Amino acid sequence: MAKAMANRTGDRAKPAHHFALPDLSRFDGDSLAIGRDYDAALFAELDFTGQDVPDARFFECRLDRCCVDGLSLRRVRFIGCQLAGLFGASVDFADSTWRDSELVGGRLGAVTLAGAMWKDVRVHGMKFGFLNLAGARLEDVVFEECEIASLDVGAAQLKSVSFIDCSIEEITVAEATLSKVDLSRARLRTIIGVDNLRGAIVSHLQLLDLAPQLAAQLGLEVRPDREELPGAERT
Repeated sequence: MAKAMANRTGDRAKPAHHFALPDLSRFDGDSLAIGRDYDAALFAELDFTGQDVPDARFFECRLDRCCVDGLSLRRVRFIGCQLAGLFGASVDFADSTWRDSELVGGRLGAVTLAGAMWKDVRVHGMKFGFLNLAGARLEDVVFEECEIASLDVGAAQLKSVSFIDCSIEEITVAEATLSKVDLSRARLRTIIGVDNLRGAIVSHLQLLDLAPQLAAQLGLEVRPDREELPGAERT
């Protein structure tokens, strides 16, 4: 399955022009080490399938077109890193820390980022099956041109987070704390936990779509206008 997914990542997005890395040294191993520091390293077209590497730290590194299927990087730290064209059915980044980094042009199935902390992170051109950010903390994060089947930010804290030209089939915001979370340029199908949308920015059309759910949450009984009633005549 991972190989099949790899063949579909050829259209990965180009890195942002403003993102710069130092001269990188190519990593020539085939496995990562627990708790190791990686500094200015290039990981290109490597297969990390099934590896369990908690507490690793990456500083100004680039991971390019690597298979991360079944990879567990719990409590990993990405500082000033670029992850491009990653692919795999599942990957675990629970309780990880990301700063000044970007994730671009990959295709991932189930991604666990529960309890993660993201600061100044850009996600561009990614495709996710299930993106689990439950209990995470995000600040100054941009999702751009992403396709997300299911997004869970339940009990998460989001501040200054934008979704630009993104398609989200289902988003769960139950018990989330939102501040300046811009959903107005996203295509949303289903929102779970609409009572936790305080602090979000939505478009006028999105608000109309949300109206029935908001009315139900407030306990409002909505009746049709007189002219909508069968047989009603205007006076």
